[in-house]
Amino acid sequence: MGCDTGGTPHSADGRQQLTVAALPLTDSAALYLARDRGLFAKEGLDVRIQTVQQSIQALPALLKGQVDVIASANYVTYLQAYEKGTLDLRILAEGVRIAPHMMDVLVPGDSALKSPADLAGKKVAVAVLNNIQSLTLNAILDARHAGRPVYRQILFPQMGPALQRSQVDAVHAVEPFDTAIQGELGARVLLDAGSGPAKGLPASGYVTTAAFVKKNPKAAAGFRRAVEAASRLAAGDPAAVRTELPAYAKVTADQAKSIHLPAYPATADPAALRRLVRLMRAQGLLTKDIDPAPLLVK
Repeated sequence: MGCDTGGTPHSADGRQQLTVAALPLTDSAALYLARDRGLFAKEGLDVRIQTVQQSIQALPALLKGQVDVIASANYVTYLQAYEKGTLDLRILAEGVRIAPHMMDVLVPGDSALKSPADLAGKKVAVAVLNNIQSLTLNAILDARHAGRPVYRQILFPQMGPALQRSQVDAVHAVEPFDTAIQGELGARVLLDAGSGPAKGLPASGYVTTAAFVKKNPKAAAGFRRAVEAASRLAAGDPAAVRTELPAYAKVTADQAKSIHLPAYPATADPAALRRLVRLMRAQGLLTKDIDPAPLLVK
């Protein structure tokens, strides 16, 4: 567990302990690969992972030093916190960028909704309001000159039941929930939410505080190297991700074979993050330009 002063504690074998909060999504694959393939150990780190259902749930713990890093952290949330001054954000490594069908807008098999244009005014479930899901879906619909839906906040594990009970007209699901909802409920894809303006957009990363980096520069650099090595592995060998997924996400080995994976970038790219910032500005999720380059840990 992290602490407020003097860096983080060490395990019995001398490795520095880090506590990382993570969502059980494909976004976190590099984190688990780095742990299970010994990449963290190689950097002298003993990484303990705590599962959360929303990355925002871990923000108070990060600010108190109870968590050192948040993995699969939704950039939109953390850039907003940085702008508001509630978080002195630092990005240790990129998590994933959006790829085709890594997230989809799903409707029941017998739904009257037939095209993305039909979503105008309809209730669509997202995990967090005013975040990466609504940001990208709005951009896709705007590009098609289609009306926007009304968003409802429902956690990923509850999206299938909410769709089944007709509490919403559609769900914006990410993998592995996307494939599971289609398989278990016979839901169909109304829109590839990883297409158009959303494709290639940075979605999540490994975030921490400036204070943590200042107190633990060696651990921060080692963590970045381990995650980037794991991301290169994930990008070059998707089978490694598919093998890892059932160990930490609610997905069977059979389901893991057909899941659409995101893109795992080897290094963080300020230009890609600026594209996200511009989109956030356009939709009113940021009030001023933020240069992501100084936030990236070298």
